[in-house]
Amino acid sequence: MQESEEPAADVGTASRRRRRRPARERLLAAAARRFYADGVAATGIDTITADAGVAKMSLYNNFSSKSELVRAYLDARHEEWLGLYRARLDRAEGPREGVLAVFDAYADHAAFAYERGFRGCGLLNAAAELPAGDEGRAVVRRHKEEVEALLAGHLRDLLPDRPDEVRATAEHLSFLLEGAMARAGLEGEDTRVRHARELAVRVLEGLGRS
Repeated sequence: MQESEEPAADVGTASRRRRRRPARERLLAAAARRFYADGVAATGIDTITADAGVAKMSLYNNFSSKSELVRAYLDARHEEWLGLYRARLDRAEGPREGVLAVFDAYADHAAFAYERGFRGCGLLNAAAELPAGDEGRAVVRRHKEEVEALLAGHLRDLLPDRPDEVRATAEHLSFLLEGAMARAGLEGEDTRVRHARELAVRVLEGLGRS
């Protein structure tokens, strides 16, 4: 749901193009920009509708509440990441490259032209603002569980007779990835994510020797 920055000469054209899109799509795109740049709690409905260029009633015609809009944003960000992962996986050869496709997809997400720079994982940023029990937190948890399951699937192909090692290594790699994203978000650049990929390569090489 993140849109790239437009060159100054194209701002008017980009604005007209956005206005031609369906209201729900424009609202989700505006929510993606504002929630990631400013945070969920700090972003009000008026800010989102103004950014989307729609009337407030259009928001409530598409979403019953701000909470529903937040969940839709989280779902859309998950699907956006899955698209990046699938594109990487299409070019991967074998289970080792499948594991690295997960890391590459996170790096691709970090490389987007965010309005106020890279601030880490948008899903975790949002979850940190939501109260315990909020359905949005469950959306984020499912995303993280799916990422770990994808890692485990590739590792299972690599180590078909070593299920305990598959589970432990998938958890290890998911912790490595999440830690890298947290540090990268604090530092505002993707260096830590690229270093995490290098460490993942070493982990995979170690599996081959064991």
